[in-house]
Amino acid sequence: MEDQRHRGEAGVPDSPMVEETGPEMTVFACAACGAALTGPLKRLPAVPEAPGYAWWEAEEMGPSPATVPSGCYAIETEPYGVPLVVAGAPGPVMPRHGTRCNIDGQPLVSQGPRGNIVMNPDDCRGLTTRHASTACCGATPYGGLNQVCACGTLVATLCSDCCLPYELHLSPDHVRALPSRSPGSDRTA
Repeated sequence: MEDQRHRGEAGVPDSPMVEETGPEMTVFACAACGAALTGPLKRLPAVPEAPGYAWWEAEEMGPSPATVPSGCYAIETEPYGVPLVVAGAPGPVMPRHGTRCNIDGQPLVSQGPRGNIVMNPDDCRGLTTRHASTACCGATPYGGLNQVCACGTLVATLCSDCCLPYELHLSPDHVRALPSRSPGSDRTA
């Protein structure tokens, strides 16, 4: 991942493989090649609010603090990403984002997929940026999937610009959840 200096505090459709309490954790892998894209992650009950960040006052340009704490993930229940369509009324273009308008000044809203796996970008591994819609400091989600697995499959959308939430959205259609025991959780029979 590129320029991931901040770690911060902070929803995949419900799966029988994911246990919200107890020792089970989840590793996400590329659905095409099986490569692990994360280490073991704990599921949060919801995507946290993005932390406040005065990016215009920052001494150094770069991403905002992460929405999701390191070692965790959550499921995005609202539409996220492209396509963006004209909305009936102004409002956030997608969760934790401000408003966005088309060239005619009409407000836009996401009709992208629901069920993205939202995680701290610093917790992913083996992904590189491709086809990113960029802004001054990083990638935006306005161009769609922009993170590619080593096998060449687009699997996620990175949001890393300074004025947007710092998040990685794994596509539930392009990754699979694998159960993983948390460290030190050996069960005895």
